[in-house]
Amino acid sequence: MGLVRDSELIFRTAGIRAIEARFAASEPPLMERAGDAVACAAMHMIAGSDPPLIVAGPGNNGGDGFVAARVLKACGFAPVVVFAGDAARLPADARAAFDKWRAVGGEVVDDIPEGPFSLAIDALFGIGLARPVDGRMAQLIERINALPCRVLAVDIPSGLDADNGRVLGCCVRAHATISFIALKPGLLTGEGPDHCGEISVAPLSLDRGDGEGRTVALELLCSALHPRALASHKGSFGSVGIIGGARGMAGAALLAGRAALRLGAGRVYVGMLEALPVDAAQPELMLRAADEVFDLATVLAVGPGLGRSREAQALLRRAIDSQLSLVLDADALNLLAEHPVFIRHIARREAPTVLTPHPAEAGRLLAKTTDEVQADRLAAAISLSEDTRATVLLKGCGSIIAAPGQPWSINTSGNPGLATAGSGDVLTGVIAALIAQHWPALMAALGACHLHGAAADALAADGRGPIGLTAGEIIDGARTLLNRWTTND
Repeated sequence: MGLVRDSELIFRTAGIRAIEARFAASEPPLMERAGDAVACAAMHMIAGSDPPLIVAGPGNNGGDGFVAARVLKACGFAPVVVFAGDAARLPADARAAFDKWRAVGGEVVDDIPEGPFSLAIDALFGIGLARPVDGRMAQLIERINALPCRVLAVDIPSGLDADNGRVLGCCVRAHATISFIALKPGLLTGEGPDHCGEISVAPLSLDRGDGEGRTVALELLCSALHPRALASHKGSFGSVGIIGGARGMAGAALLAGRAALRLGAGRVYVGMLEALPVDAAQPELMLRAADEVFDLATVLAVGPGLGRSREAQALLRRAIDSQLSLVLDADALNLLAEHPVFIRHIARREAPTVLTPHPAEAGRLLAKTTDEVQADRLAAAISLSEDTRATVLLKGCGSIIAAPGQPWSINTSGNPGLATAGSGDVLTGVIAALIAQHWPALMAALGACHLHGAAADALAADGRGPIGLTAGEIIDGARTLLNRWTTND
């Protein structure tokens, strides 16, 4: 758990369509390649001697299902094919696939029979779906979800928006999804991960180019992952300053400080708005008055437990106006939303800036509701990055990292155990620690996000989550993994 080496390409629907258009005349046809890939995936999932079920829809996704049915039949299976459409209105390629299925003696039925089935293949709707599913199609999705067998989704679970992971009315809950050409954002973020199951990619032997985005993996981080020199000293690894810890919120600043310290920063100063002489659990932290930290740190993390007082506002303004690398989280983001002039100052900064909003904070910064942000998380992250000229890490299921002029990324590590108090403060401290150790800001955001999630995954695999996982536990889990990754263990 927690070790994903290879990054995968991600395209939105328009990018996938452009690739399909370039290879429309290729041989064998794309639909034949896709259907063959579905059949191969299905044969690895079929359990028992009962027939597999294929539910084919009225478009090209249904055509993929007909090809898969033909291949399965040729391999000795007896698929039951439900066709929810009108053959006369099928697109040309899908109609050809339908005719070939009928030509080999294949039959179609109008509704899902009683079964039992060894596998259900969802080929109702593909990436072109843009409106809520209702009527008969919704009933078929409900029937598929009620089946006791496993479900394989063709390209994307029917009812899921491929670009943003939003459920359009209702959606198939698959045990596995085979995605054609490349990954789509909707498989990885929003509600997508709850519906896709295990995802595999069938590139269909196409030259896909560089991709619009990528999944976060060690491949993207390898240039920063290397063992420390034997002649290292604490000054080699920078000094992190944490500014926060207003009255009643000291824990947030201390968690961020502990994370920065244990993830490798040479020194960590915690600038507290509420005076606190020492962190008894982590005495290595150097506690200071908040305004003393500016002259001591090489990287500032502002926001954990900051509050929204006038003092907090003045400290944030000073941080933005400094020449230090900056990580902004929590109340620092809320103050940005309340004082848009700060955003204009951030956009003019020459030093690196990283923003780490959760969806509600992103909504405030973009003058949108939380639901509007969640409806298109990728667009929100990109927009906020463009507005601020900063690296943005939009937290949530399938965290998104965007930076101006760079491909965006979606992180796939992590689990619901991260939905716990202080988890975001820990992430802030990890990002600051990596920047202090000379990681570029974008790579630090990518690495910290993946590490944060991978630590939660490793802890859950060990029985310490996701239920009851605490933010403090994530710190030591992340430290263990970073050391392992750095030494290529």
